[in-house]
Formats: sequence, structure tokens, C-alpha cells
Amino acid sequence: MQELLSSTVIVALAEMGDKTQLLALLLAARFRKPVPIIAAILIATLINHGLSAVLGQWITQLFNPDILVWVLAVGFIAMAGWMLIPDELDDETDSINKWQKFGVFGATFILFFLAEIGDKTQIATVALAAKYDSIILVTIGTTLGMLIANVPAVFVGDKFASRLPISLIHKIGAAIFLVIGVSVLVQHYYF
Repeated sequence: MQELLSSTVIVALAEMGDKTQLLALLLAARFRKPVPIIAAILIATLINHGLSAVLGQWITQLFNPDILVWVLAVGFIAMAGWMLIPDELDDETDSINKWQKFGVFGATFILFFLAEIGDKTQIATVALAAKYDSIILVTIGTTLGMLIANVPAVFVGDKFASRLPISLIHKIGAAIFLVIGVSVLVQHYYF
């Protein structure tokens, strides 16, 4: 259960103010059809994070446990630093127009899936799957985290997002990543 809860909380915090959350806001403002947008975000995230969790598990097979501990610890600590750098979304109007021919669901799916590649939440999913050894629970947890952050963005748009203390949320997320990174080392070497 810890895998599910940790994955959900970490990704929900990491997603606040992230470029994919900003993309969800743009898509909602453009199409004004929340159900297909949310469905596309769900499917794109399940596929993207499912593949990421498999990658995380595969990484555990590549390294011996001592090296893997350092890879995970450094990865989580690096994520802590990355959380403190605010994301910006370039003008996505051209991208939305390019994929609009696939309809609301198709455009959202393609744009969200592509935006998530190499994103903080995808990297976090890889690291969480390597740490917790559970592809399914990590994928479900990270997907729930994405939905927790993006569904309100789709429904209430800029009004809700502008009221969130994004900087504070990023600092809390960074602290959580830092604590996890340090705890990986402490657990391995002292317990």
C-alpha cells in the first residue's frame, strides 16, 4: 500500500505547475469538453507510466544492489532540485492545431503522451518503480497523482490554478524527493 500512496502523493505534488498540467489547462480552454480530455489524459498516463514502471523494474536488473541504491538516491535528490525549477509551456497553439484533426480525445492523448516523455513525473515513475518493485501499484499511484493534479485543472481552469501556491507545492515536493533519496541511502547502509 505504501507504493500506491507514495506514488500518488509524489506525482500529484510534482505535477502541480508542471508543463502537462499547463497543457491540460490549454486543452480545456480550447476544446471545452472535459470528459474526452480527462479520458485521454488517463489513457496517455497509464500507457506512459506503465512503460516507465517497466523501465524502472528493468533498471533494477541492470545494477547490483549497492550501485542501484546510489542510482536511486542520486535520482531522487536530483528530482528534488528539478522540482524547484518552474516549468513553462511554450506556445502550444500550433501543436494543438496540428493534432486537432484527431478530435478532442486524439489531440489530447497525443499531446499529453508526448509532453510527458522525459517529464519530472515520468522520471519519478521510473525511480519509484525501481524503489518499490511494483509495476502495477506504482503505475496506478502515479496515474492517480496525475489525475488529482489535472482533473481540477480541466474543470476549473485558470481560476483554480492561479490560487494554488505553486512555489510552496514545489518546495514540499522537493523536500519529499530529498527525504526519499536520503532515506534510500540510510535504509541500505544502516538497516
